[in-house]
Amino acid sequence: MNAAGNPNELPLATEKAPLFYEPGASWYWVLAGPLSAASLIYIQWTNHVAISYLVPVVFLILVSAFVALQVKAARIHTSVELTEDALRQGTETILVREIVKVFPEPENSVASGKPLARWQSARALGELVGVPRGRRGIGLKLTGSRTAQAWARRHRHLRDALTPLVEERMGPYVAEVADEVDVTDDESQL
Repeated sequence: MNAAGNPNELPLATEKAPLFYEPGASWYWVLAGPLSAASLIYIQWTNHVAISYLVPVVFLILVSAFVALQVKAARIHTSVELTEDALRQGTETILVREIVKVFPEPENSVASGKPLARWQSARALGELVGVPRGRRGIGLKLTGSRTAQAWARRHRHLRDALTPLVEERMGPYVAEVADEVDVTDDESQL
């Protein structure tokens, strides 16, 4: 239920303190612009030539603007926030009550070429094509027999925060044969 009392609307992320939060990117990267300008001025100074400020100022503006745009996009699309009521992955928010179970960590990574757990080929949350680079997927079974991947850089911390929320409502994880191995991969090898 949100602040207005409507149970059908998603809760606001600011209503409760987050149990887990990743910003997606740091604004410190924008310092690349001033650092590039300073390095150009330093190179001119150490070579004992007349210092021209035009190129360093252009670098300062272009690099800072480009990096700021990238950081803003990363903070929108790759940030993660978990509250007691909702899990936000980038621009997509799902209610914790929609999560039926959190799958254990996979035995094999996607890059290993070995059989994968079924959830490893499920869609990634956050309206992205896949799990963002530098993040690891966490398998989720959702209501309506849906499967999805949550993701985070600190995936174990997210798993540790999310699992108790789901288990207090649904009980501890019980492995099912259908959840473990992707049947389509096994059939294609026959």
